[in-house]
Amino acid sequence: MLSTAGIARVSARHPWRVVATWVVILILAIVAASGLGDALTTDGNFTNRPESVQADELLKERLRAGQDQPVTETVIVHSDRLTVDDPAFQQVVAQTAASLRGLPEIVSNAVTYYDAVAVNAPDAPNLASADRRTTLIPVTLAGSMDDATNHVDAYLAAVSAQNQGDFQVLTVGDVSASEAFNKLAESDLAKGEGIGLVAALIVLVIVFGALVVAGVPIVLAIVSIICAIGMTALLGRTMHLSFFIVNMITMIGLAVGIDYALFIVSRYREERRRGHEKHEAIEIAGGTASKAVFFSGATVILALMGMFLIPTIVFHSLGAGAVLAVASAIAATLTLVPALLSLLGDKIDWPRRRSYDATTVAAQRAEDAETFHHGFWGKVAQGVMRRPVVCILLAGGILVAASVPYFDMHRGKAGVETLPTSDVKTAYTLLIKDFPAGRLSPVQIVVDGQHSDTVQNSIDRLIASTAQSSAFGPVESIEWNSAGDLALIRIPLTVDDSSPEAIAAVNGLRQTLIPAAFQVAPADVLVTGGPAFNADFETVIHDYTPIVFAFVLGLSFLLLMLAFRSIVVPLKAIIMNLFSVGATYGLLVLVFQKGYGADFLGLQQTPAIENWVPIFLFCVLFGLSMDYHVFLLSRIREHYDATHDNRESVAVGLQSTAKIITGAALIMVAVFSGFASGQLVMLQQMGFGLAIAVLLDATIVRTILVPATMAMLGDANWYLPSWLRWLPDLRVEGNSGVKPERAADALPTPSIAD
Repeated sequence: MLSTAGIARVSARHPWRVVATWVVILILAIVAASGLGDALTTDGNFTNRPESVQADELLKERLRAGQDQPVTETVIVHSDRLTVDDPAFQQVVAQTAASLRGLPEIVSNAVTYYDAVAVNAPDAPNLASADRRTTLIPVTLAGSMDDATNHVDAYLAAVSAQNQGDFQVLTVGDVSASEAFNKLAESDLAKGEGIGLVAALIVLVIVFGALVVAGVPIVLAIVSIICAIGMTALLGRTMHLSFFIVNMITMIGLAVGIDYALFIVSRYREERRRGHEKHEAIEIAGGTASKAVFFSGATVILALMGMFLIPTIVFHSLGAGAVLAVASAIAATLTLVPALLSLLGDKIDWPRRRSYDATTVAAQRAEDAETFHHGFWGKVAQGVMRRPVVCILLAGGILVAASVPYFDMHRGKAGVETLPTSDVKTAYTLLIKDFPAGRLSPVQIVVDGQHSDTVQNSIDRLIASTAQSSAFGPVESIEWNSAGDLALIRIPLTVDDSSPEAIAAVNGLRQTLIPAAFQVAPADVLVTGGPAFNADFETVIHDYTPIVFAFVLGLSFLLLMLAFRSIVVPLKAIIMNLFSVGATYGLLVLVFQKGYGADFLGLQQTPAIENWVPIFLFCVLFGLSMDYHVFLLSRIREHYDATHDNRESVAVGLQSTAKIITGAALIMVAVFSGFASGQLVMLQQMGFGLAIAVLLDATIVRTILVPATMAMLGDANWYLPSWLRWLPDLRVEGNSGVKPERAADALPTPSIAD
């Protein structure tokens, strides 16, 4: 099996074959990606069977004759001047209903206030507002949610065509809201890509001081994204995937693709300055930086796989997208980058003309000999090494202080109210002004038991108890199936179905009201509907968080232990990463929940953090932070193996990687900030969290805490118990091209105090 150095050597010796292979792969990926739209869904269902799913399965089997949950919308007709009693108002409502019923392939049913009054329906009074200026038209759409999504443009056009004169005709519901969220996601994606690419190119030009070499990481990122999207389209044929997967692929593909190429190209240029010819420099970079990329990428993938443990389509999709993006980036880094370097050679420095003659080699050796005595990062290294305890206390104190707001975190779900001004948000605002906020998605209580006086009395007691709670509105309907052994009770909430109050109401219903009402009735009672779905999602997140943490931390520990032949290094890495994750959580709460700096940053203040964001951030951040950790430690270990001087190796590792780590971090921050600058609040929280975490990790953690703790621990950093020596030696550091004895001569051990 080829090593990373061997892969680099083969790729450099046969560059056109490698490039041609990648061109074919890209063509196939583009062809596959053309069918991506059919592979994506707005469905966020569970892959296990919580209570809401069990209840819905009962309804499907015994009440809906095998049909899925009907997809509903609510059309709102409003006038500032006329009331529902006015003939003109009645005419507009009738025209709207007739227009919708004229689309049988889209709309299966539409009931107006006047229809309900004519048949004396119990829900009739609830379809008109108290001031009589607003009425609701409950609409049932044909087919599944995906079918409704495919016809959403025609449906929205039919509704908007009814706007006239004094009347507003708007629609709100799962389909229209999903369409609004989808369009915002697409807009934010395009904006994030644009900002990320431009900012990344600027940073790369500054770091490299040349245009051509700055283009190599951009090419790698684009290749990674296209390949990942192509594989996603194929994966979508075997499993449901959320539409958010494209955002995930683009964001992670840009970040890691650019970073990985940056590491390789930087090492290649460094080895050229040491006097190695082109192919030798590529091979050395392949045996060192490429190996670090492989191991850091493997750690990222392991961390991201933690999301597969959470039984929801959303997490599986986000995890799959990120894993495919990272895997594509690793494959392209190991093969395509060496091939491009081989083809470009020293032309990568265009428009500058660099000379790698004897003078350059002598200057590089002099810099190697006293590397941490020069420049800004040399001074930082000296400061950290002189006062490691002070550095640990100051840096650790900042991270701990930033973590404190985390304990006030409230998790929830972004609803229609978080959207920017639009027809669907206007409809929602009109709805909650005059009707229960939870009418769009009522609680559905399923009673599985034979209809009897005892069961009916229990149902009556339950309804009476909900009537005494301010969280519940009046009962919409009670429906029994034809066999008389299954009942469905619909009760709207007075609060938004995605709010923490709605989740509390569902939990109270399940844990208190239902057990009290049905304590003697021979029936099983389950709760489903939108609010119950959200409550079950919150429960899943709560229950699986410790499992995901244990999985990610455990596998990361094992991989780093194998990579660095130490139990101290992975233990410190885990502690440091937890510090940065905790600080990120705290700052997320401080900005979004408490609103500090939100207006200044152009972010939206929200009452809660999106429920999936914290655990998502943990998986992604824990993986991405390993890029810098592995890159830094591999250089430290490489020098330590040559000199066996821990303090010098830490200082050399810090000084030699700090510029690259800082540049890579700035690129990631730019990419993630691009996504945070969008309008979708969940992407704002995700992008902000990722950007802040990377910034903290690359500055406070990687350049201060890690070197300071390593300086304090000395040779103990590399401690591996004798009973673990049987483990395979997969250490990251490779052949740098500098023989140990020459490195020891060229890099004398100076006094840090000098």
